[in-house]
Formats: sequence, structure tokens, C-alpha cells
Amino acid sequence: MSDAKAATNARPAKRPSLLPLARVLWRPRVLPGLLPTLGFTWLYLGVVVLIPIGALIFKASTLSFTEIVSVIMERRTFAALSLSFGASLVAAVVNTFAGTLVAWVLARYRFYGRSLLDAVVDLPFALPTSVAGIALTFVYGPHGWIGESFAEAGMPVAFTRLGIVVALSFVGMPFVVRTVQPVIQELDAGLEEAASSLGATRFQSFQRVILPTIIPAIATGFALSFARSVGEYGSVLFIAGNMPLRTEIAPLLIVTKLEQFDYAGAAVIGATMLFASLIILMSVQLFERAVYRKLGGGQS
Repeated sequence: MSDAKAATNARPAKRPSLLPLARVLWRPRVLPGLLPTLGFTWLYLGVVVLIPIGALIFKASTLSFTEIVSVIMERRTFAALSLSFGASLVAAVVNTFAGTLVAWVLARYRFYGRSLLDAVVDLPFALPTSVAGIALTFVYGPHGWIGESFAEAGMPVAFTRLGIVVALSFVGMPFVVRTVQPVIQELDAGLEEAASSLGATRFQSFQRVILPTIIPAIATGFALSFARSVGEYGSVLFIAGNMPLRTEIAPLLIVTKLEQFDYAGAAVIGATMLFASLIILMSVQLFERAVYRKLGGGQS
């Protein structure tokens, strides 16, 4: 018996069967398998996103490197690009702070008129941008309800760079609010109460408990607001004044070059905005990960 038992123990162990894994991979699903859905994904993104972007880059590449640099560094083009990205960054920063506060109020408090305020946040989504531009010009113009007081104080809003920031803040605010609000709603209030019972101040509770949880959403809202602002055209068109070298944004300059049949020059400006936006958005993502690890992700 001992020899038979030893022989049994000496046999090589059975390899695990792949049948259970195959059953998991090939079990019936509501949607088709990986290959059909992945193929549709690439087809849709290719037709809607990749092919137009590729056509833009191809049209810009018809110019030589020297000509491309000449178009970008032209005084009018450089001023328009600087204004578009600078105003978009300022508007995105303003929206990040104000939008996070609005999201906190909507998520944490119940008050009369909350539903109306919640609906007002979504107005820039539904309102045509040209209508928004007309409304902002009417309100912030030299004779507007708000703009008249600013003009009398020597700080006009309409037809200045400040007016551009106001318009971009208007169109970008909902992106921050709607990104941060669901995360705040899912926060467990018991964690804040536990931190308070352990002697943490309100600022410490915010820094150690709340901020590490919502900062990815805040960074995402900032990126969405910035991306929306960079390409904004309609709402800025009326309130900016459109003066070259002063209040002319890059999208308007692109339209101007298209009207002049300078398609290659318009493509170069568009491709420059595309690559610059991509670099900024990637930098925001890296910053988001670094801050999240420092505040919460790296803590044990």
C-alpha cells in the first residue's frame, strides 16, 4: 500500500482545465463580443474624429516648415493664439473655483429655489452660443445693466479682453458643476463627522477627507471647461469687438482666413490649437495624478 501511495504521489499534477475560462470569455452577453464592438468603436471614432483631424494635419503639411513657422509667428496670428489660450485658462480657473462652490451648494444643501438654480446651471448647454453672445453684450455693454457701472468706474467689460473671459466663463461653467456635483453627492458625510470627532478642524477635514476624493473630478472639470473655451466662437464674437492684435480670437482668425481662401493658413492655425490643447490637457492629467497621490493616493 505504501508503494502504491508513493507512486500516486509521484504522478505529475494535473494541469488546470481551460474550459471554465473559455466559458467565462464566451458566455452570452447583451452586446456582441470584443471584435464587433471594438471594430465599431474604431470605425465611429475614425469617421467622426480621426479622419477630420488627419485631414486638418494633412492640409497644414502642404506648407513647408518655414512657411508654417511664418504663419504661426505672424504678429496677428500669435496675438490671436495667445488671447485664445490665455483667456481660456483664466476662464477655466475661475470656473474651477466658482463651479466647485456651486456644485457643493447644490449637492449638500436643500433650500427654496434649488431646482430652479440647478436648471439655470444647464442653460449654457441649451442656449445657442450666438444668442448667449447677444445677451452678454446687452448686459455687459457700455449701456447695459451691469456694464454701465463698470464703464463708469473706468473698467469696461464689453469689447475688451475682460468681456472675452466673461463669455468663456459663461459657456464653461456647467462642465465643472456637472462633473464635480455627482462626486460630492456620493461623499460619505460620516467620514467628515469622524474626522471632526477626532479633533480635526474644518480645513483639515476638507484637506484630508474631501479634497483627495473630489480633486480628480475638479481637474476633469477644469480640462473640459478649458477645452470648451478654446474653441468657442459664437458667444465671443459679439462681446469681443474683434479688433486685430487686441480682441481677435484664434477661431475668428481661422474664419477670416477661410473667407480669404487661405485654407492652408487656416489649417496651420487649427493644427497649432489642436497640438497646444493636447499638450495642456495631458499636463492637466499628469498634475491631477501627482496631486491625488500626494493628498490621498499615497497615504496609507
